[in-house]
Amino acid sequence: MSQVLDTPPPIQAPADDLKALAARHGLSVSGARPSLPEYVRQLWARRHFITAFATAKLTAQYSEAKLGQVWQVMTPLLNAAVYYFIFGVLLGTKKGVPDYIPFLVTGVFVWTFTQSSIQVGTRAISGNLGLVRALHFPRAALPISFCIQQLQQLLFSMAALVVILLCFGVPVSASWLLVIPALVLQFTFNAGVAMIMARWGAKTPDIAQLMPFILRTWMYVSGVMWSIDKLTKKDHLPHVVMVLLQTNPAAVYIDLMRFALIDSFHAKQLPPHVWPIAVGWALLAGLGGFIYFWKSEETYGRG
Repeated sequence: MSQVLDTPPPIQAPADDLKALAARHGLSVSGARPSLPEYVRQLWARRHFITAFATAKLTAQYSEAKLGQVWQVMTPLLNAAVYYFIFGVLLGTKKGVPDYIPFLVTGVFVWTFTQSSIQVGTRAISGNLGLVRALHFPRAALPISFCIQQLQQLLFSMAALVVILLCFGVPVSASWLLVIPALVLQFTFNAGVAMIMARWGAKTPDIAQLMPFILRTWMYVSGVMWSIDKLTKKDHLPHVVMVLLQTNPAAVYIDLMRFALIDSFHAKQLPPHVWPIAVGWALLAGLGGFIYFWKSEETYGRG
């Protein structure tokens, strides 16, 4: 009995010695967050997986529907038809807006790109826990891939939009080339916000249930169905409200697309310094969202 009581406790190796031992044998913490440059390098190395995953998700999205991929175009068109009847006809928002149907359809398609990117980004981690826990890869690949999927869907819709523009007498012009930088900036913004929401959604899945209400409210103040330019010319609005409406990132990207595609939408209808604002939102959301997501990399899929 005395021998048991007198047995000295086991000697524990100092933590520094264990770290040195692990380093000597090339061991590292499982799931540890890499440095930011290394994280970017890992993402770039998996760029083919990211695009292939996005394409596969897009193909499978309507695989069980009889019309299949036709719904990629029909869904935003039907939304535009509903908005036209409610806002354009019943509420009269089309009054004083030239080429209202191209104006509306462009707004719906561009807004749907942002809305869908944020919605799927919110569930990027929480909805793919099996993949996150089974494979080791930079988790930012998921929200980025989902945003690429939504960009691919927008490009399908743009084909229908071009037909609508031509049917309503909107001529093809050199300004259509502005679609490319506008889409690049909007994609960067969408991906950044999607990564922020992916981190929040990974910790609090209930956020995904709130997003439809938040996004619907955002849509109504983004000039999708009505002209922000007409509203801001009225004197009854406080200056701060006018500034918020004009610098709203969703509205900025919608207006840039309208300016690029619709010849009756003139530069004077754009908010002041619209391109610097668009670039600023893209950099703020894109870089900020990426770093914010990366900082929590080692926590995804745990708990």
